[in-house]
Amino acid sequence: MVKISPFFLALGLLASCTNTDRQTVPSGTENAADNIPPSINFTVIQSLPHDTSSFTEGLLFHEGKLYESTGTEPATPASRRSLFGVVDPKTGKIEARAELDKSKYFGEGISFLGDKVYQLTWTSKVGFIYNSKTFARAGEFTIPVREGWGMTTDGTHLIMSDGSSNITYVDPVTFRPAKILGVTDNNGPVNNLNELELIHGYLYANRWETNYIVKIDTASGKVVGTIDLTSLVDAARASYPEAAEMNGIAYDAATDKILITGKLWPYLYEIKFPH
Repeated sequence: MVKISPFFLALGLLASCTNTDRQTVPSGTENAADNIPPSINFTVIQSLPHDTSSFTEGLLFHEGKLYESTGTEPATPASRRSLFGVVDPKTGKIEARAELDKSKYFGEGISFLGDKVYQLTWTSKVGFIYNSKTFARAGEFTIPVREGWGMTTDGTHLIMSDGSSNITYVDPVTFRPAKILGVTDNNGPVNNLNELELIHGYLYANRWETNYIVKIDTASGKVVGTIDLTSLVDAARASYPEAAEMNGIAYDAATDKILITGKLWPYLYEIKFPH
């Protein structure tokens, strides 16, 4: 069991209190009039180690294990790699299951569906398919969106983001778009959608270059809630100044556990919020 330091207990209380303070508008007044998505309160449960060489592009639970995918470019240090694998909870390091040649491919989001693992790459338009048990490469596909960013699944489709305000549901056999969901809030289209997770029928997406996760209605594309994780971004950067954008949200339905992290962050955070 991971012990929580007094610092993170205080951080959790601060995060919870800070977000509670933002929800001071009574239901049915300004929020309803302006259609502003409400803030979602969260509490920090614990912090876990995360490898500061991992440039996080995907985070998910599968059969009780936490998987992470990373990406990098040729000029980065040798410790940074384009791979995916199981995260060791004691060290935060990834036990690689598959790795790409970083001189050719920048690894992005991954998803398990059926007996396969699907992996996106950023700008090469090539996706990879692996056996979900052996992790042997089983094929390739042409990425049917602008660029490969985040990915999750509803059990039928691969659900992809491409950095725009669109989320695309893709047939995992033909790799043709089955549905395009335009995401909007009270200000219009919501762009820079990145890492994705499906929780109880709602999509949660990191917004690149912000400290927010948005909760998306999968029927309408409307943002129905926002989570401001600035306190965790600040804590990560205070501990490791090279920590970059927040990216990564994983949900374990069996335990109701939610983990978030970011690129090159020193920690994974277990957080709790209404969902």
